[in-house]
Amino acid sequence: MTEQGPRWLTPVERETWLSISELVTTLPGALDTRLQQHAGITFYEYMVMAMLSEQQDRTLQLSELAELTSGSLSRLSHVLTRLERHGWVVRERSPRNPRARIATLTAAGLTKVQETAPAHVEDVRELIFDVIADDDVPALARILRPALERIRPPGQRPRAGRGVGADSS
Repeated sequence: MTEQGPRWLTPVERETWLSISELVTTLPGALDTRLQQHAGITFYEYMVMAMLSEQQDRTLQLSELAELTSGSLSRLSHVLTRLERHGWVVRERSPRNPRARIATLTAAGLTKVQETAPAHVEDVRELIFDVIADDDVPALARILRPALERIRPPGQRPRAGRGVGADSS
């Protein structure tokens, strides 16, 4: 707000905002549907396992895992319960900090990520990158970076891709 009142969006800003809003509200559902069809898991379940798969020891403290997957500890806990039932993840106390809990991707979980990743990457390509000119992809990343930095909670690190799940998120 300024002294003159709200800074209303210009017509181009409004159109852009509505497109961004539609994308962020519909893309997770579209990815969810496709992952359920391909692999019988949700997008969030896949992201949890993918983030674990990118760690050297396939292990993360729950608070860090929640941060990397943009989820609450409560949501993460429910998802981990489902993943544990399948034998894809185990939770235990951290050996370094007895008050902290950690999640570890099991060998079966790693196999699930490796089997799921190719179809998921194809879905991401089909839904996003196949409809964006190759020259526009770096520009899109550059455009999104400052907005993500502004909305990311203080101290939260950006998701950086490494390892098995890196190309799939």
